[in-house]
Amino acid sequence: MSRTTRTTALMLGVGLAAGASVAAAQTLNLYTARHYDSDETLYDAFTEQTGIEVNVLEGDSDQLIERIRREGAASPADVFMTVDAARLNRAEAADILAPVDSEVLEARIPAALQHPDNLWFGFSERVRVVYYDTTVYSEPPLERYEELADERFEGEICIRSSSNDYNQSMVASLIAANGLEATEAWAAGLVENMARTPQGGDTDQLRAVAAGECSIGVGNHYYYTRLELSDNANDQAVVDKTALLFPNQEDRGSHRNIGGAAMVAGAPNTDAAVAFLEFLASDEAQRLFSMGNNEFPAVDGIEPIEALQPYADRQLDDLNVGVLGENNAQAVRLMDRVGWR
Repeated sequence: MSRTTRTTALMLGVGLAAGASVAAAQTLNLYTARHYDSDETLYDAFTEQTGIEVNVLEGDSDQLIERIRREGAASPADVFMTVDAARLNRAEAADILAPVDSEVLEARIPAALQHPDNLWFGFSERVRVVYYDTTVYSEPPLERYEELADERFEGEICIRSSSNDYNQSMVASLIAANGLEATEAWAAGLVENMARTPQGGDTDQLRAVAAGECSIGVGNHYYYTRLELSDNANDQAVVDKTALLFPNQEDRGSHRNIGGAAMVAGAPNTDAAVAFLEFLASDEAQRLFSMGNNEFPAVDGIEPIEALQPYADRQLDDLNVGVLGENNAQAVRLMDRVGWR
């Protein structure tokens, strides 16, 4: 039986009172926007190692942030976990996070993946890549994100909505690299090159490339890996017609984002919260992140799953991912101005 108590729906009238009543040394209350069943393996491994049981409340990031803010000092939340640095930035702006002083985290998590004041830490990496149709292009059709705006790709690109956090963070990284004016011109060119109105998730962009609706798509790397590892014949047919590339390998490196976590301000179980965050940086947890959702480990020297090892030497942008959140509002306004729906 799992040692994890799960609350899978975010109901505004339901709390974690039962978990909060357990002795501090024996429980951790986790509010998480990660919805991967494989994360239960992480929680069980933490309990096995420490004896601390994990009570889990799952929900949308913004709803969880607002819930913690409204609960205030009475909140039972110890740790907030989510994906995308912009969401961690929103938690910071809501003033619900507390700094963590940990030599373990400082030593193991790269500086680019942690908040300058230790308010949050990144524990897994997700890279924004380009998918392409190998029946159209026998070789990678581009080398840099900037080329997605080139006229030669008119009508060829599939990408999801501007409301998607992953796209907003990609644009935020381009603002950091190239400036606001150049990035707006780039985004306008990208809109001109779209094969269809943005729709669906990252997997839908990949499937659209395989179906011939577009020849180039943009998405996170692990969506491709999921299909690559699938036993489903339709998924394998998509993989057979497509490939992925990591842009900007000759300059700043590919844009990366994180799965991250933070201690909540006023956490009732601070020792358990720090222990959990340090566990997420352990070799065991880093491997579980990679096994569970095909993400790259954040800690240097930890090998990803076999399917990702061909990309283990990829060059990644060393921009502090906190900048993605800082530039988010500018990115959203820019995307609106150019008509990215």
